[in-house]
Amino acid sequence: MRARLIPVDGGDAIDITRDLTVVGRKEDCDVRLDHKSVSKIHCVIVKTDGLLLLRDLGSTNGTRVNGHRVRRAALLPNDQLCIAHFKYRVYLGPDREPIPIEDGKTLNIDAESLQDVLRQSRKDRDAIRREEIEIHRNQLPDVYPEGAGSESID
Repeated sequence: MRARLIPVDGGDAIDITRDLTVVGRKEDCDVRLDHKSVSKIHCVIVKTDGLLLLRDLGSTNGTRVNGHRVRRAALLPNDQLCIAHFKYRVYLGPDREPIPIEDGKTLNIDAESLQDVLRQSRKDRDAIRREEIEIHRNQLPDVYPEGAGSESID
């Protein structure tokens, strides 16, 4: 499975190849975002089968998924991820290149590609059904309450 963070504003995509990827401004981070809005060690991304898990590490400007500031979250295909002021679209899928999505445009997809997507979706859904997932509730909320943590530096 290929996992990528595709910049919304253009630029080079970031491949998530490791099981655990540290994102931050510090030189020894796996993904280095060299900007003052990014904390030295901002967040960590864990790659599992068919899913990316994200954990904010107490960053100053926060991490947002689909517009909500989060402490931790599961990243799904086409989620919008904001690390401080950097915006990405999450790609999870086959090892081939993702099809670019343009806002407000119709996406053309050939029949063979559509069948591949549907087959993979069925496999993923069947795999999830077979697994027994044990969930432990965290004492801290996964999403900040409305209005909390909305401040940032510009």
